[in-house]
Amino acid sequence: MDFIIAATYNNYIDAHLAMGNLQSEDINCWLKDENTIAIHPGLINAIGGIKLMVAAPQIERALELLRKTKQQYQEENPCPHCGSTNVEYTTTPKKAVTWLQTFINIVRLGGAAMAADKVYHCFDCGFEFEDAEKKTAK
Repeated sequence: MDFIIAATYNNYIDAHLAMGNLQSEDINCWLKDENTIAIHPGLINAIGGIKLMVAAPQIERALELLRKTKQQYQEENPCPHCGSTNVEYTTTPKKAVTWLQTFINIVRLGGAAMAADKVYHCFDCGFEFEDAEKKTAK
């Protein structure tokens, strides 16, 4: 059976959630490059992320389910600045102090990964924000 890439993910949690969602709908799927990323996260960009592979005969249904899930997610997390639902949960570099710490690590330790935050990013107005649950927990 042939498998087609339905989506790619930057972390195994999102990949597993998507795979579980499709499997609950009896869609034959699996994750490619998951173990490589789990062992060496620094390779994520080099190998193109974790790929959600779906059986070719089921690809259209899988893509529709993934699209609906993403749409529902966006509707539940609109931009507080402009109200747009054109929002995604993305990775962004941390504040300037972290950049300095990264530079120090590169000089002292021979290299370090750039620290990053996960935030919602509005693609209409450019506003970045944390989800409401995080804000109330702080």
